[in-house]
Amino acid sequence: MDQAPRRPLSEEVYERLRDLLASESFPRDSRLPGEVELARRFSVSRPVLRQALARLRAEGHVVSRPGSGSYVREPTRPASPSFGPLHSIPDMRAFLEFRCSVESEVAAHAARRADQAAITIIRQRLQQLEQDTVGLEADVAFHHAIARASGNRFFVTTLEAFHEQMISGIRLTRELAGRPEGERRPEIAREHARIAEAIAGADEAEAHRAMADHLRGGIRRLFGA
Repeated sequence: MDQAPRRPLSEEVYERLRDLLASESFPRDSRLPGEVELARRFSVSRPVLRQALARLRAEGHVVSRPGSGSYVREPTRPASPSFGPLHSIPDMRAFLEFRCSVESEVAAHAARRADQAAITIIRQRLQQLEQDTVGLEADVAFHHAIARASGNRFFVTTLEAFHEQMISGIRLTRELAGRPEGERRPEIAREHARIAEAIAGADEAEAHRAMADHLRGGIRRLFGA
């Protein structure tokens, strides 16, 4: 198995900070701990931490207030003019097929490269998803955590770019699926758990299959066999 080149430390800290900001511990407008405390928490130098914070500021996740520190603000998502809204049922099917191709590879890369911190985040997102009775944002957050675990920023950017389409797809699948929610939910939960465990077990082939089966299951639930 080939070894991926180690990512810059500032990129790893950036991703861990993003996950931290997404947690309930730091809601919008809350103040982040100081640089010294954050550097100690992530076991990095302050220059490395500042690079990660600078990227978060550039993307709109945090804002600096002179003399006060850094504060969480409403995250901004990248524009996605190349995707656009889903206009029809055939459009939805094409989108799910596209996700199947892309995210199966994302899961395989995550199984190859995820460290323990990334696996912990995936499991946390899975737990949040299982506890969420609506599960739209929680579902997407689970898939985004897998993309970040892949260690490939282009996978991350791609999934972020079609965030709204993912939300629309999940909502439409739930509204139009023939089977009741109570019957579908345990099946979907098993699919998500299978993906998470394959990644945790560093099983690339199984992670690829599990993600493909999950997204093909969405196509089946919406369109039938």
